[in-house]
Amino acid sequence: MAIAGLISNRNLGSFIASSSSAAHQQRHILSLQATTLKHQLGGHKRRSFGCGMGTRLRFRDNFIKESGGNSKINTSRASYKSEESDGVVDSLPSADGSAEAILVQGNLRPWWQQFPRRWIIVLLCFASFLLCNMDRVNMSIAILPMSQQYNWNSATVGLIQSSFFWGYLLTQILGGIWADKFGGKVVLGFGVVWWSIATVMTPIAAKLGLPFLLVVRAFMGIGEGVAMPAMNNMLSKWIPVSERSRSLALVYSGMYLGSVTGLGFSPMLIHKFGWPSVFYSFGSLGSIWFLLWLKYAYSSPKDDPELSEEEKKIILGGSKPREPVTVIPWKLILSKPPVWALIISHFCHNWGTFILLTWMPTYYNQVLKFNLTESGLLCVLPWFTMAVFANVGGWIADTLVSRGLSITTVRKIMQSIGFLGPAFFLSQLSRVKTPAMAVLCMACSQGSDAFSQSGLYSNHQDIGPRYAGVLLGLSNTAGVLAGVFGTAATGYILQRGSWDDVFKVAVGLYLIGTLVWNLFATGEKVLD
Repeated sequence: MAIAGLISNRNLGSFIASSSSAAHQQRHILSLQATTLKHQLGGHKRRSFGCGMGTRLRFRDNFIKESGGNSKINTSRASYKSEESDGVVDSLPSADGSAEAILVQGNLRPWWQQFPRRWIIVLLCFASFLLCNMDRVNMSIAILPMSQQYNWNSATVGLIQSSFFWGYLLTQILGGIWADKFGGKVVLGFGVVWWSIATVMTPIAAKLGLPFLLVVRAFMGIGEGVAMPAMNNMLSKWIPVSERSRSLALVYSGMYLGSVTGLGFSPMLIHKFGWPSVFYSFGSLGSIWFLLWLKYAYSSPKDDPELSEEEKKIILGGSKPREPVTVIPWKLILSKPPVWALIISHFCHNWGTFILLTWMPTYYNQVLKFNLTESGLLCVLPWFTMAVFANVGGWIADTLVSRGLSITTVRKIMQSIGFLGPAFFLSQLSRVKTPAMAVLCMACSQGSDAFSQSGLYSNHQDIGPRYAGVLLGLSNTAGVLAGVFGTAATGYILQRGSWDDVFKVAVGLYLIGTLVWNLFATGEKVLD
């Protein structure tokens, strides 16, 4: 690795870079003042100078002879050493009385190749989750012109919307098993390609008939169902504990921003090019992501040939990478109270989250008397707040861990905010007098909910990093069931009660989740 940056030292002269095409070698000229060489080298003594990126220059046989105030500088040679290559630096006298060291060998890497490999994995996972929700929410917009074209009634629309969850539920646990056995790269790559193909096939299936459309939507759910377990498996191997919360928060904020992007661009595409364009354009983006995934992603740090030893030490923290899981110890996993704390808390969390995200437009329209356009625009606000506060919570959690607070304490603090925050703001909805305050309460509810990314959503990797995919598959299955049952139960409650009753049920489950989490959750490893 070549010299990167200025050599900084006391009284060290200016750094001058020049290049020559001779022998196709880069030359870097270091201008070293004669007085500086005398001071640093100390006559005939050897001295090493540290130079950024792990390089160093060691000057040999440099000396300065002075006579009558006139200095005579002798030509010398210096050795150049780096972690990746060896080279030679020649020192030559210059016209102004300074010595110039010329780097003969070296190889300067551009900044993007110096970007941490683990964060490339995080950004690729972020992009996959962005596509995941873009492809999921486009149907909620496109279903309106589709139902008009094909004369679907409300029951048929509900059947189409729910068919996604048939496949989504099927691969939650399976996706975790596959990821833990075969690696997250293979499984997540498969998932993105699968759901992208299903997205592109949606207009074709709709033309063929309702049964074909239901099958394609279920297939799409199969692909998206493996995304979260596979991602969790990847990050459990790539991300050290000190960066776990912020990395997961960034990845999950991709889902929120995907919803914002999908809800924002779908109406424009439908207006200009028709509803099929939404599925064709969004689905085709998966192919671009997949090419980048094949080039840069690896299931484990030990599989990446370009990973530096320094970064590998940061990731592994002195421990040895483990072999892929061959057998899932189901009895052991299900015997651990922290695992059940995850499952129950995930159910309680998703009940309230799915209700807000599914029924929010109806609440805005029926209770706050907003028109449908205003309701749609305001539905984007919670996704924005969740994206922002998920990352804020991630940085706070990692900062607390780096300052010595136990992981258990940090996870309990963050998840308690993720439960009690929404519970408080939902309980205030019956007391607010203006629509603006109601919208503010909803946004604050979802913003505090996003702290869960640094609570229960980070805990799978804490308690069982080898089985992180399976653990997330288990808990997210409970979370999806909460969404399915909670959405249906809300409709039933509204037929016989009011919105206050809906919010009371959600608040009650948030409080139960808080109690279970603080009693049984831990940040320590319980599965090895």
